[in-house]
Amino acid sequence: MKQLEICVYSLESALTAQANGADRVELCMGQFEGGITPSMGLIQQVKKHLTIGVNVIIRPRGGDFVYTPQEVEVMLTDIEMAKSVGADGVVFGALLPNGALDVATCQRLAHAAEGMDMTIHRAFDMSNDLPKALEALIEMGFSRVLTSGGYNTAPEGMAVLQQLVQQADGRLSIMAGSGVSADNAHDLLMAGIEELHLSAMHAWDSPMTYQNPQISMGKEGGIPEYTRYGADGKKVAAVRAIMDQFNQ
Repeated sequence: MKQLEICVYSLESALTAQANGADRVELCMGQFEGGITPSMGLIQQVKKHLTIGVNVIIRPRGGDFVYTPQEVEVMLTDIEMAKSVGADGVVFGALLPNGALDVATCQRLAHAAEGMDMTIHRAFDMSNDLPKALEALIEMGFSRVLTSGGYNTAPEGMAVLQQLVQQADGRLSIMAGSGVSADNAHDLLMAGIEELHLSAMHAWDSPMTYQNPQISMGKEGGIPEYTRYGADGKKVAAVRAIMDQFNQ
């Protein structure tokens, strides 16, 4: 069965994803950092209101995927806490400075997540040997790899995605992410991809009518502080409809 995962950053977006056909959400905060670990309050509320799967990203900061011992301890604690409030799965990954998969750290995190659904995020795409990393992840018991095939978007990495599907041979799922939409979902599914991942993002204006021009809470002023973002139900539903054609 083809499955649809929506990356969400709020309870509202999680509810939108569920209402429009998502099979699972990846719950994050910090969209401008590429997703970091959400608060326990957000995890609890999403689990309270959703009946579909809830996987939580375990990422202590933005930037690269080489973590200090202290950051790894934070990640281990976050996994334990996510498990304690009912998260169905966790999403994580770690690399060594040379770009190889940090097997030792991933093994520690996987051990902490025992009994949960496990996905490696796009740290996989930043690794220096995708086939080798894939075999290590299979051995560790990962459920899936979120990947664009090592390219900026999944459509660009289509050929590599097909190779990864063939290599995985059903031992785990290859989930295409980055740049996925109703415009390319059919082609990705035809290539053998079993799962699609997207944020289906749209933006709307803040309700703030007074906006102090002297202050930028984002320090450098690069983040749009009076714009809000969330999942667009129509975009989710459009991809779901395409996937359902393959599930008939």
